[in-house]
Amino acid sequence: MNHRASWRQHLKNEWLLLAFALLAVLLAVIDPRPLSDHQRWLQGPTLAGLLGLLVAIQGIRDSGLVQHMAGALVARAHSQRVIGLLLVTITALLSMVLTNDVSLFLIVPMTVAIGGISNLPVLRMVILEALAVNAGSTLSPIGNPQNLLLWQYVQLPFVKFVAAMLPVAATMFALVALLTWCWLPKDRVTLHAEQIDGHPVSATQAILSIVALLMMVLMMEHGHALLGAALLLLPFALLDWRLLARVDWLLLATFAAIFLGLGHVAELPLMKRGLDLIDFNQPMNLYVSGIVASQLISNVPATVLLMEHTPDAIALTVAANVGGFGVAIGSLANLIALRLAKQPQGLRLFHLVSIPFLLVCAPITYLVWRWLS
Repeated sequence: MNHRASWRQHLKNEWLLLAFALLAVLLAVIDPRPLSDHQRWLQGPTLAGLLGLLVAIQGIRDSGLVQHMAGALVARAHSQRVIGLLLVTITALLSMVLTNDVSLFLIVPMTVAIGGISNLPVLRMVILEALAVNAGSTLSPIGNPQNLLLWQYVQLPFVKFVAAMLPVAATMFALVALLTWCWLPKDRVTLHAEQIDGHPVSATQAILSIVALLMMVLMMEHGHALLGAALLLLPFALLDWRLLARVDWLLLATFAAIFLGLGHVAELPLMKRGLDLIDFNQPMNLYVSGIVASQLISNVPATVLLMEHTPDAIALTVAANVGGFGVAIGSLANLIALRLAKQPQGLRLFHLVSIPFLLVCAPITYLVWRWLS
């Protein structure tokens, strides 16, 4: 009986994987496509990059470095609001140079470790960090996949792209910072002294894992994610296979199912015929379409879907980044943050916060962007 209950709970926790796997199978039956289409939708380099990041971050976790840094940070904090604003700011800044998902792989484990030795509300903080990477990565051409895609498409100089996105990113981050200040308790940080010790740091493992992380980021940036993942997996498989067993393989499977399902949805004839009815020369139409499409199929597939229809790639960039708020699937970084945190009721609380945040952020950001553009 206990085994059955445990299995049912496990399936319940993986409902996202099951739902998108079912969607991918149904679409493959209803709308058969060549194998090459499915391979393209699967985004092998992206999955390989994600695997490499998961392995490197697991090594950093196992080294004890994250727990040590968490203790040092909390020991110097004066209140939960202060440490919350510090983490949100660091997360946003990192996302500008290391991309949104890499930033979360670094910050969320530290946040969970901080929650283990203090009274910081972990789930609230992780949700705020997910919002922060969306705001911070908006500024940089390399901050997230949709920015990189549109930056290459529009061929704008780096500085001009940043200048165009600065008012949008600043508005989004200001709203995230305001939410952080209002939502986190003003109470002092209370340390659980008995849990601070007991986290010895393996300097060798920490250094090797950080080098592996940096190598993986560089390999991804230069289009060699598959090779980078292979170079990481081989030594870990030979020297520390137990670490590979602790990697979240189901997260990788979930993203594979999402890529297959949403990639197919984006190319359905009905979807493309519907787009032909919209006048994308009107900025408001493009803005709303980008946000709505992001809520339905995530902002990267939405960008691919709308890119050839839009006369203004910067307008689409703004819409796709704002569309990362709202439902969790709006940005895959949201799903990464929640999965790394592994907090009960995480998806429910995320939507209770992120959907109202989108409804507030979208009109304000649009007004600022149109006023300053």
